[in-house]
Amino acid sequence: MKTRILSAIIMLPLLAIVFIGGRLLLVACFAIGIMGIREFFRGFENLNIKPSHMVANISILGLYAIILFAPAKYQFYMLWIMAVIVMSLLCLFDIEHKEPADAMATLTGIFYVIFFSSHVTLVEQTGEYGVMVWLIFLTAFGTDIMAYFTGYALGKHKLAPKISPKKTIEGSIGGILGSVIFCAVFGYFVIPRLLAHCIVLGALGGILSQFGDLTASIFKRKMGIKDYGNLIPGHGGILDRFDSVLFTAPMVYYYIIFIIGQ
Repeated sequence: MKTRILSAIIMLPLLAIVFIGGRLLLVACFAIGIMGIREFFRGFENLNIKPSHMVANISILGLYAIILFAPAKYQFYMLWIMAVIVMSLLCLFDIEHKEPADAMATLTGIFYVIFFSSHVTLVEQTGEYGVMVWLIFLTAFGTDIMAYFTGYALGKHKLAPKISPKKTIEGSIGGILGSVIFCAVFGYFVIPRLLAHCIVLGALGGILSQFGDLTASIFKRKMGIKDYGNLIPGHGGILDRFDSVLFTAPMVYYYIIFIIGQ
């Protein structure tokens, strides 16, 4: 309990960064991508798989250059995707030292960590809907907090014992309900005309954030590690704290683009 409270205090500066937004949020997302990909690749290296840090570094620089200088040019994103795939596969030309698993780990890390996390700043750049960037964190952290306390108080039935033994079905339901409530309150006071959409995003985020958490747990189990790092007390590394955000950020962005923005 104490470690979770300490972790919450440490994460408070994030609220200020989201509130200020703009270039500061972009830099924060870039930093999270850099630290997160290193943690993720170290996990693979624990399995003697050697993803390319060089390709990852070039990829994140290219992606954020597009976001910074040409965010509305979607053809550049397609070019970036093609370049990432080509660069990852070209590493296999070092045939004596590289294996197909190295290329696949490189690709997985770049898209899972760098590309998914970049959607936080993309949401903030959606004009009048930029304020909905808060929903990314309300769903991710709100679900985590409410799932923990609901599971602690009422949890009896295991949700996914082979993946995360401490998670319960009761905690999962509590997390989803908590996400809906947090997002509904936010919508009511901040963007009342989009209240219904906030409630829907709360429900979707409550589900997807848990899939994000479980996905990270699967990777860690397969990698043979307990935490991705030790940067945040009680939560390990950057990825241990932001694993849910990796799923909720793209969800909020594409919901805005395809549903609200129509």
